[in-house]
Amino acid sequence: MKRRFVFVAAALACSAVGTQAQDTAMSFFVTSVNPGKGGDLGGLAGADAYCNTLAAAAGSTGKTWKAYLSTDAENAKDRIGAGPWYNAKGEKVADSVASLHGDSNSITKQTALDEKGQVISGRGDTPNRHDMLTGTKADGTAAAETCGNWTMGGADGAAVVGHSDRTGLNDSAEAKSWNSSHPTRGGCTVAAFKTTGGDGLFYCFAAN
Repeated sequence: MKRRFVFVAAALACSAVGTQAQDTAMSFFVTSVNPGKGGDLGGLAGADAYCNTLAAAAGSTGKTWKAYLSTDAENAKDRIGAGPWYNAKGEKVADSVASLHGDSNSITKQTALDEKGQVISGRGDTPNRHDMLTGTKADGTAAAETCGNWTMGGADGAAVVGHSDRTGLNDSAEAKSWNSSHPTRGGCTVAAFKTTGGDGLFYCFAAN
């Protein structure tokens, strides 16, 4: 009887692990379009709400979405949960916060998909939209340039961006960084973002 109980318990444990391993529903995406006011995303609350709106429209349920953005009071890496994260096609982009900010993440042009599962055009494409708003350093902590903590959408300000396709003007670590490549220039309008290869897009992660 004892042996049978142990066997049943082990089988249930294996089943639970298997179920967890199969949970590859979308938990990461790039916004398909800017909300409409450039770097003025309504602060972090507005950006989070936008992530949740896009996710719901794409059919995602039961998840709390957070924008991968930093402010002078909050680091992007502390906002997004523990991972792992999968794109709209069920492809894993990172196991954990540490791997996301290390060399083992799998963010590329082919995996940094929008909420509809579409590839974001990058360097060499027309238009180039690979600049992702982050306001963040490579380690996931806040940078100085955040378009006024995501409340500025005019001719002033700047934001640090990363390259979703991991490609830039050279082979430097910054050019290949998904989250911290360079600041924007010319203000925080969508038109300004376009001059450096962006469209005011940003990353969304499921925090649960």
